[in-house]
Amino acid sequence: MARHDVVSPIPGVFYRRPDPNTPEYVEVGQQVAAEDTIGLVEIMKSFHQVPAGVAGTVVEVVAESESVVDAGQSLVVIEVDG
Repeated sequence: MARHDVVSPIPGVFYRRPDPNTPEYVEVGQQVAAEDTIGLVEIMKSFHQVPAGVAGTVVEVVAESESVVDAGQSLVVIEVDG
């Protein structure tokens, strides 16, 4: 099966959950739709949702929550359906 790297669209800080009291957006083994949010990237107090981009199963979470990421850096790997 094909794999898809979900990459950060911008440099910033990656967050796996919307706030400290909420579950993470995605976990390994979870099914996602293309429009599902996999995380947030924050830059200068502005938060940008990162969509999965493809439908499939999350096979790896590459970036740690609250880590600094660059534009184009892999955040999550998804095994593409079909």
